[in-house]
Amino acid sequence: MMNALTSPQAETALADPVSRRRTFAIISHPDAGKTTLTEKLLLFGGAIHAAGEVRARGQNRRARSDWMKIEQARGISVTSSVMTFERGGVTFNLLDTPGHEDFSEDTYRTLTAVDSAVMVIDAAKGIEAQTRKLFEVCRLRDVPIITFINKVDREGRDPFDLLDEIADMLALDVSPINWPAGLGGEFQGLYDLERRTFHKPDGSDSRLAGDVVQLDGLDDPRLEALAGPMTSRLREQAELAQGGYAALDVAQYRAGALTPVIFGSALKDFGVLDLIEALAALAPSPRPQPALPAAVDPRGSQVSGFVFKVQANMNPQHRDRIAFLRLASGKFRRGMKLKQMATGKQIAINSPIFFFAQDREIAEEAYAGDIIGIPNHGVLRVGDSLVEKDDVTFTGIPSFAPEILRRVKLDDPTKSKQLKTALTDMAEEGVTQLFKPVIGSQWIVGVVGQLQLEVLISRLEAEYRVAASFEPSPYETARWVSGTPADLKSFMDEHRAAMAEDRDGAPVFMARDNWELNFVTGRFPAIRFSATRERA
Repeated sequence: MMNALTSPQAETALADPVSRRRTFAIISHPDAGKTTLTEKLLLFGGAIHAAGEVRARGQNRRARSDWMKIEQARGISVTSSVMTFERGGVTFNLLDTPGHEDFSEDTYRTLTAVDSAVMVIDAAKGIEAQTRKLFEVCRLRDVPIITFINKVDREGRDPFDLLDEIADMLALDVSPINWPAGLGGEFQGLYDLERRTFHKPDGSDSRLAGDVVQLDGLDDPRLEALAGPMTSRLREQAELAQGGYAALDVAQYRAGALTPVIFGSALKDFGVLDLIEALAALAPSPRPQPALPAAVDPRGSQVSGFVFKVQANMNPQHRDRIAFLRLASGKFRRGMKLKQMATGKQIAINSPIFFFAQDREIAEEAYAGDIIGIPNHGVLRVGDSLVEKDDVTFTGIPSFAPEILRRVKLDDPTKSKQLKTALTDMAEEGVTQLFKPVIGSQWIVGVVGQLQLEVLISRLEAEYRVAASFEPSPYETARWVSGTPADLKSFMDEHRAAMAEDRDGAPVFMARDNWELNFVTGRFPAIRFSATRERA
C-alpha cells in the first residue's frame, strides 16, 4: 500500500501559499466529541497550551470554540466558529459547526466555505441522523471527507461493523489508516496500518497518550509487549482490514468516493496527530468556487471572496459585528478596497482579522482559502460577494424557509427600538429569518427548530438587555413569492393579510398550514413559491 501520508507529492505540493492552505469543517451529531476534537487539534497545532474540555465544570477551562454563555451552559455548539493555526508549514483554517439540527442552516452555509470536512462518529453509536444529513450536504457540494471514529477508549461497537455501516449507509469506500487494539476497558493502543507504528497508552488516568513505537509490521515480536492480550486479535483484524477494504487512494478521496478512517480518542489525545497529518497530506488545497459568470480559480490574481456568516457581539464589551469572508482568489492585503456586488459600493478593509475562536489578531495579508473577519456595522450580510475589480457573484449560499414562526412579545414596550436592532442583528447573522407583516406591527421570527428560539431569548437578554418572549403566530410556514409584476401584484392584493416582507423587502407569503399553502399554490400557477432564496 502506498504511504500517501508521507509521499513526496505531499512535500512538494506546498510550494506556494495557496497550496499550503487547508480549509475544513468538523461535522457530527451532537455529543460525538466534535468540540473536544477541535480543542485538541488546536493544542497539537500549537495554537493553545491547554485544551478546555466541553464538560469542564464551574471555573474550569471552557472549550475555546464555544464562547457564548448558552454554549458554555449547555455543553453544545450553537454557532460556527473559525480558528486558524499552522503546523509543518501548512496553514489550517478550521471551522467548527453546530451539531444540533436546529442550527443546520448555519452549518450548511459554513460548508459552502470549506474544501474538505472531518466527520466525527461516536464509536458506540455509529452514524446518527444529523451526521447523515450533514454528509448529504457535503456530497451535494462534492466536499471530500476524512472520518474520525472517536471514543475508542470507551466501550463501543465492533470496528468492522462501524466501517461497514459507513460504506453501506453513505455509499462510500472506506480506507482505515489505523486500527484499535481492543476497545473500552480492553484498549491497548492504536496500530498505524501504513507506517507500522504502535501508539501505546501511558497508563495514567488523566491522559492516555503515551509513546509511539516503530515496528517492522504485524509480525514484529515487540507487538506482544505493546498490545498484550489484544495482540492476536489485532493481528487478525488488521490483516482483514488491509485485505478487505480499499487501499488509500488520494484521487478517490478528493472525488468524494472514498473516506480515510482514523480511529482515536480526542479526549485522550489518540489519533489527533494522525488526523492533522492526514489533512496536510490528503485534503485538497483551496478549490474553485461556484460563481457567475464563471467559477473562480483560487490562483487568479483578482482578490475575491464571499460572506458566509455574520456574527454579532463576539466581543460583548464592544458590541461588534463581524462578517466572515472566505477568500476565493488573489492575495489580500490589509487596507484594500473591495466592491460589494449587491450595492456597487467600495469598502475599505482596514482592520481584517484572523480568528482563534473569540481571540483575534490583525491580518496583514491573506490568500485563497483563508477566512478573515471584517468588522462592519450592518454593511455586509450573508451571501455578499466582494471583488477587487471584475464583477463576480458567488452562488450557492441560500436562505431557507423557516419551519417555526413566532410573534415577538416585548415585556417593556419602551424597548421596541432595542428589540428591532437586536432582531435585525441576529437576522443578519443568518441564524433567524425576520418578517414584517404588511398589516400589523409585530415582528415575526422564523427559525428551523425550538432550540433556536431559546438561544434567541437568551441572547436578547444577555447581549441587548431586552426581555422578550414568543407567542404563537397565526402562520405555520412561509414562502418567498415571485412572478411577473402583474401576476405578483394581483396575488399580493388578494392575499394582503397574509403578506410580509423579509429584510431585503422581498415579498413573502405566510400560510396558516401546509394545506393552505398547497391550495394557494394550485390556484396561482403563475406564481413561484420558493423554500430557499439566494441573495442577489
